[in-house]
Amino acid sequence: DRRIQHIVEKPDVPPSDFAVTGVYFYDETVWKVIPDLKPSGRGELEITDVNNWYVSHGLMQYDVLDGFWGDAGESIQAYYSVQDFVRSRGANHTS
Repeated sequence: DRRIQHIVEKPDVPPSDFAVTGVYFYDETVWKVIPDLKPSGRGELEITDVNNWYVSHGLMQYDVLDGFWGDAGESIQAYYSVQDFVRSRGANHTS
């Protein structure tokens, strides 16, 4: 079963080998979801809560992309690692 069960924001121990890369497209239903969101412990509305609403209502769709993802915003070392990867292999090339 390849259905998404739940999305966890930045887990210490990832529950799977998949990651949410932060590229989202929503239908008009999102405008009905937003007013019911509750602020998180950080006092902010969280996009993960929107996504989990779609999951819990059986409306989440997704695609698995083959490739590389590096979170360059995680730390300065992560930034340099992503930069080194792109320099060594190139980026945005078509075959």
